[in-house]
Amino acid sequence: MAQAKIQAKANEGHNAGKFCRSMSMAARSSHLLEVLDDLDIRVQSLRDSASALELEKDSLIEMIHNVKNSQDMRNISDGEREELTLTAERLMNRTVTVEVSVETIRNPQQTSALQKATLIIDEILKKVMDNLEDGKKLLNSLYAACTSDVPPGPIDQKFQSVIIGCAIEDQKKIKRRLENLIRNIDNSEKSITLLEKSVPLKNNEI
Repeated sequence: MAQAKIQAKANEGHNAGKFCRSMSMAARSSHLLEVLDDLDIRVQSLRDSASALELEKDSLIEMIHNVKNSQDMRNISDGEREELTLTAERLMNRTVTVEVSVETIRNPQQTSALQKATLIIDEILKKVMDNLEDGKKLLNSLYAACTSDVPPGPIDQKFQSVIIGCAIEDQKKIKRRLENLIRNIDNSEKSITLLEKSVPLKNNEI
């Protein structure tokens, strides 16, 4: 009887040890999960911050380019234009030295979709060089395929089906690229219009 009691207590002690170790492992696992959840938030914050820097860099480059090619630049003296152009080029050189890169994780299907979307945009850009107005219409139809808003014009259905297959981050970048291209074309059209107005008419054209 005494031996049976001793064996029972030994078994209880052994089981209690297993139970404590099990609880300890669960606590560690829970703690590690909390740490990883916190790191996940910080990693996403890092990517978002880097993406914001990418946007800021693109915006600065576009603004510097617009200043260099603005109508105001044409309406100042040669000396002032030269000085301001050098300043703009210095700012551009400083801006492009900032390297910010956020790599997008893609599966093979998303990689293929991105390549197709890029090819479509590049092909239209070739047409823009030949005809600014028609090229802008085509770019607008691509942009309409990227937005959830009701577009003012037609939607490129083929491009929309391609975009849907892209990673979410790539969809945002493609939309942003199209916005910049359309805005640059608008600025080019304004510059051409202003330039035409500023050219004096010849006697036989009056």
